[in-house]
Amino acid sequence: MDISSLHNISSEVIRKAAESYSPETVAQGTGDFSDLFSKAVDNLNTTNAYLSDAENETLKWALGESENTHDLTIALQKSSAALQYTVAVRDKFLEAYKEIMQIQM
Repeated sequence: MDISSLHNISSEVIRKAAESYSPETVAQGTGDFSDLFSKAVDNLNTTNAYLSDAENETLKWALGESENTHDLTIALQKSSAALQYTVAVRDKFLEAYKEIMQIQM
């Protein structure tokens, strides 16, 4: 999956990461690895929160505490999109790591 197809996601975390790590800033060498790492950790925490919310909504619906399938569907869709995005980022990172490891010195 190509993460460029997820460009229009309205997540605040994704929008801030995209603004601070544009190709121009990466090419100039500005930006710090610790910033990138902290944003990646924030992304994982956000994904985990969405997955937890989806699980909670599923349990509420299964136990009969909620009859609103709309909230359940929204929670499931958010968690699915966040997980797909996280997996796509991970795949791109692993692809870049493999390319770096193949560089001959």
